[in-house]
Formats: sequence, C-alpha cells, structure tokens
Amino acid sequence: MRIIDTHFHWYPRSVYEMLCKRADYPRAVPTTNGGYLVSPHEGASRRDTWAEWFDLDGALEHMDKAAAKIGCDFGVVCTTGPGGAFFSETDAEYGFAAAQMWNDEMAAVVSRYPGKVWASGVAPLQDPKRAIEELERATKMGLVGINIPGSIGPRGKIHIDDASPEPFYDRAEKLGAMLFLHPTDVVFADICDGKDGALYNALGKIIDLSLAIYRLVVSGIMERHPKLKVYVSHTGGALPYQSGRMDKNSKAAQLPRPPSEYLKRMYTDTVQPHALGMKLAIDYYGADHVMYGDDYPCWNPESALEVFGELGLSQEDQRKILCDNARLLLNLKEPVPQKQAAAV
Repeated sequence: MRIIDTHFHWYPRSVYEMLCKRADYPRAVPTTNGGYLVSPHEGASRRDTWAEWFDLDGALEHMDKAAAKIGCDFGVVCTTGPGGAFFSETDAEYGFAAAQMWNDEMAAVVSRYPGKVWASGVAPLQDPKRAIEELERATKMGLVGINIPGSIGPRGKIHIDDASPEPFYDRAEKLGAMLFLHPTDVVFADICDGKDGALYNALGKIIDLSLAIYRLVVSGIMERHPKLKVYVSHTGGALPYQSGRMDKNSKAAQLPRPPSEYLKRMYTDTVQPHALGMKLAIDYYGADHVMYGDDYPCWNPESALEVFGELGLSQEDQRKILCDNARLLLNLKEPVPQKQAAAV
C-alpha cells in the first residue's frame, strides 16, 4: 500500500540564510540546534525549528525505513507549519519576496522527487492583491495549495475572517486550491507562558487553530464559498469534541445551517497521538475527509501508524485515509513510467 503523508514539514534553508544576512527587521540568527530564531518585526521572536526541519534527504530516508518495516511505500506533501505565519506577519513587500523564494524552492524539490514529494505554497495575506498573484503562480507551478496562518500582520492583529483576505479565498475556491490551516506561535503566548513551553505546545497552539477554523465558519466565509477546500491540521483542534456546544451557542452568527455542517465540509489529518481522539476525528469528519499525517519532524510515522492501527478500520477506509483521499483531493500527479513516456 502507498502511504501519503499530508502533514509533513520541510523548510528550505535558503530563505532563512537570506534572513540571517539582514541587519534590519525581518531578520534571523542561527541557533545551536540547527534551526533559527526569526524576528519578523521588532518585539517578536519565533524559535520553532531544529536541524531535522531542513534535512529533506534525511526525512525521506526516515520515512522509507518506517515504510519498509510494514511493507509500504511513502510519499510526502510538504506543508509549512507554524513558520507559515511569517510571510503574512512581516511587511508586505518582504513577505511577498520571501513567499516567491519559498515557493520556487518547493516547486524545485517537487521536480527533483517526482511522485515522491509534493508541496504546498505560501502567500502574503497582509497584501491580498499580491497574495492572489502568488496563489495563481504557485498553482501554475504545480503546488497543491497554500498554507494560511490563523492571524495576519504584526502580533496577529488582523483575523483571517477579516474582509481584506476574502478576495483571496474567492480565488482559491475558483482554482480549487486547498488551504492548509496550521497553528502558529503568534498569539496566546502570554496566557500560556511558563512550564518550558508545556502549556503553549499542548494547548496554546490548539486554541489558536480552533479559533481560526471557527472564524471561517461564524464569519460566513464557508457559507459564501461553498466549494472552498480547507484542510485543518491536528484533527481539527478542539472543534470535533465541542461541536454540539458550537451549534448550541452560535445563533448570533445567523448562519442558515448549523455550524457543524460547515466544519464537516473541511478536511483534516490524523495528527493525534491518542487512538480515541483520532477515531473521534474520523467519525466526525468521515473517512472521505481525513488524510494521513504524522507532523514530521514533530511526531513520527512509526508512532502515528501504530495509533492508526489501533482503530480497527476497514481496509477500504484505511486506503482512503492513507492514500486515496490525498490523491483525489490534492490532485496529486504521478510520474509517467519511462516505457510509457518513450512510447509517447
């Protein structure tokens, strides 16, 4: 069986090395663990990477070894993760230039590993016109969608349900581009401070993600854009578990349908190190709306597949979640076999 990991992180070092050469904001400095401390603007510092985030060959080797143990073959879809907030948090001109550089690197690695690596892109949402321009360019280059943060601008002052990025959502809907929504480290740092990151990593990011997802619902964006494809990471955050509460307490939003109907239109992953939580996500969204992910290098395929194996799913649902849904929803292109290409 083929397994396609749709929640897999790889960052091109070139973008960070370019930041390290800058004296003014935005800028970055290398860290002792092989990552970078990034400052998108004055008063903000983001440290969320280590050496494994930048080693694609090492990551693919890790994936292949895990697959060999169970007789499978791995493919990966590069998604951005918390670092994706940078492009919409810094000034628009630099965010646009950095997004172009990032997307070029992603397209290059897709060409280098055809049928093995696919990738999503980034766009500067603080400048909707440029964001649409980069969305269109990324789509033409073969990237499978765009990563969006939960908030926009310095310190996350603009929410993703603001009126300004809605033309971007409209264009993404028309293009059929998937929007990948992942927690960031822009907000909730104060109330989740301390304990060496335990509060923030365990709950802060999930709160950030859950609120961002729900903003797309209560704002009416999902209602106004019925074909918009949204992929929410980490099994939808806290939302599946609190779905009934949202239907009960969101009448002020004046939506024509219960909020849960919009949530269930979205797609999610299997990044949940707990079989009960993973099963809840699959039951809630449906097997057709779940794609395998293991959050590498923050988690790993060995542990993710072990939890997935505890669910006792049918062979059909396993195939959908591990591979078939990704192929269909992300329109993944396989390389043409050499014999067939020669015949053509």
